[in-house]
Amino acid sequence: QGQLMESGGGSVEVGGSLRLSCAVSGPEYIYNNNCLGWFRQAPGKEREAVGTTYPGGSTYYADSVKGRFIISQDNAQKTVYLKMNGLKPEDTATYYCAAGDCGYWVDPGVSNEPELWGQGTLVTVSS
Repeated sequence: QGQLMESGGGSVEVGGSLRLSCAVSGPEYIYNNNCLGWFRQAPGKEREAVGTTYPGGSTYYADSVKGRFIISQDNAQKTVYLKMNGLKPEDTATYYCAAGDCGYWVDPGVSNEPELWGQGTLVTVSS
């Protein structure tokens, strides 16, 4: 079965940048046929979508991060990246990489939850 391994979390000051990585291992279809993206969960809050990259290469971002966060891929390394710029205290959360149904990022109420999840990496933004 497949596995997602995140890295790159840490602490940063307001306005700073971080880049998260998500290495995909396992069968090729996991990387090639799924949406690969990110969710986050802040303490005491529900999990929310951050953004995803579609199999064709297009991307979706939540309004809260649009214009600040960028998702990219390295197909040779089977790795998905989340570059976070202009970080705000409200970006503080545990970030999870996921692979699965593209619709779940846009409307989780009508789509299946992603099949694979990473272990999570903590991002803390301090003022």
